[in-house]
Amino acid sequence: MFEGSYPLTLDAKGRLTIPTEMREQLEALSQGRLTVTRHFGTLLRIYPQPEWERMRALMAERFTPREEPVRRLIIGSADPVQMDGAGRILISPILRKAAKLDKRVVLVGDLQRFEVWDEEVHARYLDEQAEAGIPDAMRDALGF
Repeated sequence: MFEGSYPLTLDAKGRLTIPTEMREQLEALSQGRLTVTRHFGTLLRIYPQPEWERMRALMAERFTPREEPVRRLIIGSADPVQMDGAGRILISPILRKAAKLDKRVVLVGDLQRFEVWDEEVHARYLDEQAEAGIPDAMRDALGF
C-alpha cells in the first residue's frame, strides 16, 4: 500500500524519480512496470501493472455506454512505462500538458496507486478540502 506525499521535480525530459521507499515495493509488485493515465481534474494516476490490469478489467466488465466518457478518458490516455535503473519513469508530454505539470510536482500515495499533481494545484486542493471539513457520512463511517 502506498501512502504519503513526496515533493519532486520533473527533469528536463519529463522524467519523475520514484522515491526510494517505494521502488522495492514496485519492483516486487510489478517488476517496475507501471501505467500512467489521466484522471478527472488536473492530476495523473500511476498504477502498478497488476492494479492497472484489475482496473482495466473492471471498466471492461462493469462500465455501461453511459460511462463511456469516463472509460475513454482513462483507457484512452493510458501510457505503459517501465522504471529505469535509477527509479525514473517518463511522463509523456501529452499527459504533462493535461495535468498542467511543469517542474515542481507532488507524488501522492493513494493506497494501491499514486497520484501526480502540480505542487501549487495540490496545495490549493488540500486547503480547499481542509476548509470544507469532513463530510458527515465519512465522519460517521470513520468515527471522527
